[in-house]
Amino acid sequence: MDQRTASWVAWSLCGLSLVLTGTGIGLLILLNLSYQGVPIYAYWVDATAIAVSFSLVGAVIASRRPEHPVGWLFCTIGVLAAVDHLCGEYATYALLRPSDAVLAGEAAAWVRAWIWTITGGLGVFLLLLFPDGRLPSERWKYLAWLNAVVAVGGAVALAFSPGPIDGLGPIRNPLGILPDGSTSMVSVVTLVEVLQAGIALAATASPFVRLRHARLEQRQQIKWFAYAVTILIIGRLLATPATEALGTGWTSSVGFAIYVIGIMGVPLAVGIAILRHHLYDIDLIIRRTLVYGSLTVLLAAVFFGSVALTGAIFDAITLREHQPQLVIVVTTLAIAALFNPLRRRIQMFIDRRFYRSRYDANKVLETFSARLRNETDLDWLTRELVGVVGRTMQPAHLSLWLRTGADSSDRQVD
Repeated sequence: MDQRTASWVAWSLCGLSLVLTGTGIGLLILLNLSYQGVPIYAYWVDATAIAVSFSLVGAVIASRRPEHPVGWLFCTIGVLAAVDHLCGEYATYALLRPSDAVLAGEAAAWVRAWIWTITGGLGVFLLLLFPDGRLPSERWKYLAWLNAVVAVGGAVALAFSPGPIDGLGPIRNPLGILPDGSTSMVSVVTLVEVLQAGIALAATASPFVRLRHARLEQRQQIKWFAYAVTILIIGRLLATPATEALGTGWTSSVGFAIYVIGIMGVPLAVGIAILRHHLYDIDLIIRRTLVYGSLTVLLAAVFFGSVALTGAIFDAITLREHQPQLVIVVTTLAIAALFNPLRRRIQMFIDRRFYRSRYDANKVLETFSARLRNETDLDWLTRELVGVVGRTMQPAHLSLWLRTGADSSDRQVD
């Protein structure tokens, strides 16, 4: 396929995905405005994020690198997610509204019952083929075949399992032909999710296996992927396990927001890695994320600790009527005073622990700058400058050319 045809096909798939997603969102708005009490499709946010981000990034990759399979996988996942979203919304609208059922509502529900397994299987292939479009080695083909069997077999099993469909509330599978039981569909969904999660976990190791023989460029590509996946996992852990353990509602909202950002961040990171656009900016992004992420956690701990401590003090001296205002003022002043000192200390610790070469280079430059202000010996400056550049930049060869006078010849220092 030539690049012009590939570009037309890729952007056509992207347009189809966006149209289907927009139709699904239109049904969502219609449900919320017209029929109070009718549940909406449970996974509409996830499906929308996947459909939009994967389709757009997939179209960009496929139009510029049509030989790379990851771009086409992105386009396909985006279309499947859009179909999933539309079918879920339409089935809810058609089968759960107070009036008579609408045509093809059961067909849409049936498609929603199994299509997500195909999307999950394609996601595993993304892990296996990133970043160069090939498996890490021949041994990984067995995992690829197992993934295909689980995805297709799970779709067939779910297509004909009786019971309520995941994400559609009380709507049941219209083509459930196995012995009826209220937990049949739930059991198959759980089994397929566990199998696909195990395969995905094994496939996640494939990019890191490549690190053993990876060049610098490929290491940067894998860093982009690892960064986005880490955000996705952190958001998922905050949204579910952390919320259940802590019993707080705000962790669920924050975690889900981070999770959605992670969903959209994965295709964006993979696109940057494959197209090599700002490829080497990932080190700066990781460094700042570590610094400001740690700073946010510490300041949040200071805030909640200050609120609890100040509240206890005010309770002890019976100043309950002034407690809310004073707590806010004291806590805000404490956080403002601690922000810059904490940021500097955290940044110094992270640079010293994870970016040692950068930390050492900065120290060398600071020392040289301090001595440079009071030094006038040209020979000493020449030797020191060569030494500083050698220690910080570590070039294979270094030469310094100095013009000693307007009419004299240049002088080289190695």
